Amino acid sequence: MDILQIITLAVLQGLTEFLPISSSAHLILVPQIVQGWQDQGLAFDVAVHIGTLSAVVLYFRNDITPMAQDWVRSLTTREQTVNSRLAWAVLFGTIPVGLAGLLFKGFIETEFRAPLVIAAATILFGLVLWWADVKGKRQRDEYTITWADVIIIGCAQALALIPGTSRSGATMTAGLIMGLSRQAAARFSFLLSIPVITLSGILVVKDLIEQSAPVDWWALVIGTTLAGITAYFCIHYFLKLLDRIGMLPFVIYRLVLGVVLIYIFA
Repeated sequence: MDILQIITLAVLQGLTEFLPISSSAHLILVPQIVQGWQDQGLAFDVAVHIGTLSAVVLYFRNDITPMAQDWVRSLTTREQTVNSRLAWAVLFGTIPVGLAGLLFKGFIETEFRAPLVIAAATILFGLVLWWADVKGKRQRDEYTITWADVIIIGCAQALALIPGTSRSGATMTAGLIMGLSRQAAARFSFLLSIPVITLSGILVVKDLIEQSAPVDWWALVIGTTLAGITAYFCIHYFLKLLDRIGMLPFVIYRLVLGVVLIYIFA
């Protein structure tokens, strides 16, 4: 990859991993649309995911520390706090996508990476996100999450394995439907991304080791750094502006993107 492709894809990953517009769709589509750009490969995917993982862990470090401490304490004392319950919710909410990834990863990667599939998912789940934002009660924070919420949001995250759906978009949509506020739905979605990005990174590293491809370390360092910086500021400003702007700008973007893809690839 040349430097322009490295910068573009790293910044795209940093932005789209946490905005409800689908990072996988953008990383699949951009090399197909731009002439002369080849697929970035598994090694680069690992690098930019490490960047976004580092960003979300760093941003939520003040939340993660008490969650981890209270979770460990709950294992020995069985005493639950709001932090330990939130930690358990994150862990159990990851199970559906972990199972779905193991069972359907190969099928999804071969059958659902087509541009028209991405276009359809982008439009459909964009409309669902708009409906959830308008109709949701938006009354609860992430510390009030119930097991019913965990099941619904976890299954929504599994559904987001389909490119174009958006992991963050699907989990925020489910959170809004279940009555969480915009801030709570977004914060829980971001916390839920930590084990998911870690698991997906491990799977991609496994595939990378098995294929024994040559590695461009300079591209990986740039990609990791740019993706991490971009993701950190994306999280910060998204949470800062979310209550003011709502989900409508992202819904409009998804609809426009879907229509453009249908026009190009149909």
